Amino acid sequence: MSIASDISGKARASEKRQRAFTAINRASTWFSALGLGWLTPLLKIAAGDDPREQVGELRDALLFPLMGIVLFLVAWGTLAPQVQTSLGAIPGPMQVFEQAGGLWQDHLGEREKEAAFYERQEARNAELVADDRQDDVKWRDYTGKPTFVDQILTSLKTVGLGFLIATVVAVPLGIASGLSRPFNSALNPLVQLFKPVSPLAWLPIVTMVVSAIYVDASDALPKSLVISAVTVTLCSLWPTLINTALGVASIDKDLVNVGKVLQLSTATTITKLVLPSALPLIFTGLRLSLGVGWMVLIAAEMLAQNPGLGKFVWDEFQNGSSSSLARIMVAVLGIGIIGFLLDRVMFTLQTAFTFSAKR
Repeated sequence: MSIASDISGKARASEKRQRAFTAINRASTWFSALGLGWLTPLLKIAAGDDPREQVGELRDALLFPLMGIVLFLVAWGTLAPQVQTSLGAIPGPMQVFEQAGGLWQDHLGEREKEAAFYERQEARNAELVADDRQDDVKWRDYTGKPTFVDQILTSLKTVGLGFLIATVVAVPLGIASGLSRPFNSALNPLVQLFKPVSPLAWLPIVTMVVSAIYVDASDALPKSLVISAVTVTLCSLWPTLINTALGVASIDKDLVNVGKVLQLSTATTITKLVLPSALPLIFTGLRLSLGVGWMVLIAAEMLAQNPGLGKFVWDEFQNGSSSSLARIMVAVLGIGIIGFLLDRVMFTLQTAFTFSAKR
């Protein structure tokens, strides 16, 4: 009886461990998409797997990246003080970290000033209403200097708008180009002509065109934001267009023939047959477009002096204070981190949609 119980207990433990491994393997796709692939070997070790089998994966996913970051910080901290510029020595990691904290404190201080401004305004208007002077009541927006965090949000809003416009334009054109050889032949010369054009060349044209057309600018979409967003659109739509056309053109021809046999409408063929097959390449194009758009945006903001991270970098360079170089490096690191996070978001969406399409 004890032997049978022991065998039964081992079977239940083995089944439980197998279910845990199955769940971990399913979650590993999402861990990789989120940049947390190192969690998979740790969870497998915790579930009872042989640690020696997971050491290699853990080393590649966690140890080597950490070693690269540590070596970079050591080299930065060692070499930076030896380089003298017009603004002083290149700041090391600690100086940059301190300036990052200072920029955050500046943001909190500005938000406190904003809250105090609106409190005073509400109190003043309440007194006017109490004195039956409603005509003298005025509501004004706070016009304080935008902080580093405000500039980040402005840049994210701008790149989001430009990327959205680029996607709306590029995906339909890419689908049409992939499905129709004559359309692709007509569109390809224009793609090859405009794809290499720098944002610095587009910016003056976009500025003049938007200024002429977008006369009644709204507060939600100021003219400077629209100019930067359109510049982002013109420079970032090409990877999506090209990859979408390639993905659509490379789908299995049998699928297209099945659609013709079933006499499916063009819309049904695209949504049910073409898009699910082309989604991986479409998302690859979207990731590339978003990365290009983020780089283009910083250059456009810097050149046109439109609000955003590019303008923050240029203002700090013009400021020339002892802390300007460290603040510029905070912005550079911030730009890189945000670009990485945007790519992770797109890769996660790609994983979600392509996984759903496969199911």
